Amino acid sequence: MDQMTRRDAVRIIASTGALLYSGCVVGPKNKTLQDYGGVASLVPLPGGVQPWPTRDPFLFCVHHQDNYPAGNSDFGPQVSLAGREIGRDFAGIDGWRMYHGHKVPGFPSHPHRGFETVTVVREGLLDHADSMGAAARYGQGDVQWLTAGSGIQHSEMFPLLRPDRSNPFELFQIWLNLPAKDKFAVPYFSMLWNETIPRLKLVDEKGKLSEITLISGAYGEARPPQPPANSWAAKEENEVAIWSLRMEAGATVILPAVHAEISRSLYFFEGATIKVGNRTCPSGHRLDMADGRPLLIENNSAPAQLLFLGGRPINESVVKHGPFVMNQKEEIQKAISDYRQTHFGGWPWPSPAPIHGPQPQRFARLPDGQVIKPT
Repeated sequence: MDQMTRRDAVRIIASTGALLYSGCVVGPKNKTLQDYGGVASLVPLPGGVQPWPTRDPFLFCVHHQDNYPAGNSDFGPQVSLAGREIGRDFAGIDGWRMYHGHKVPGFPSHPHRGFETVTVVREGLLDHADSMGAAARYGQGDVQWLTAGSGIQHSEMFPLLRPDRSNPFELFQIWLNLPAKDKFAVPYFSMLWNETIPRLKLVDEKGKLSEITLISGAYGEARPPQPPANSWAAKEENEVAIWSLRMEAGATVILPAVHAEISRSLYFFEGATIKVGNRTCPSGHRLDMADGRPLLIENNSAPAQLLFLGGRPINESVVKHGPFVMNQKEEIQKAISDYRQTHFGGWPWPSPAPIHGPQPQRFARLPDGQVIKPT
């Protein structure tokens, strides 16, 4: 095979567990670097758990990674919390944080309006509860896609379920904007269980492996579950891609071409250096692509991890105020007023930070009471 196309790059080899794909990705035998896209700019990534800078249609991206200790009977840390700013613990003492949690790490009830949250839990488990009465425990590769739309409250807690050993936890949370016509969509959440999310295992000519996890956006024949109906990502022409990449040291991978109007960024958050086109880039940076040509990514001396975000810009004015994202300042004022008056449906839980018991089973209970589980 002289070059990779979107269709022949991958093929299904297994359908049990996570969807696995394999295929060959080769170097540019009959191509030159001019056939591949390049890097237009490098943007440094802040340290700690500060949000990473994003581009339209994305609003926010944060990477949480905490090595929590063993849990106690309340599912919180089995160690003293002395010296931490409880209620606002972001310092990372001993490699972990309580965030806004008081007994259990996480984010007790808080509102959103005007956008979507895509929460990718790569390790550990998260307990969700919301003002619609829905609940979920998910993680270990699961994704929750929540359309906040007209307004919702939810809590996101990280229960430490193992009392005899550490409880490592890792997630990405990504905010995807909604266009003005959909900002008041009815709130909705869907679960993308780990077992339904495609993972491409691509091997280059040197036998080096790259793995791509598809949360949104097709790659060849591999297609992730459909996003919520009102999502900007639900329209194929918007080419919204949320992919995570793991590359062995020395691996090469090619990402397919997109329409010239599509915005694409690679967040290089772990590794040494990679080469994209003819530019060598150090880790700890966002790489913004110059155009829509295919991307030739060559990893160097250490295993690398990257997050890829792409999509057609919405190209509307954006006004943010904390958990509200609208188009005009007056709409932000209205969001604040509406929340004060209605609390976006109230809070039907006895605590602002509900925990769903000691069992580690993953599940989701929808607002109508229907319970769904991974299969």
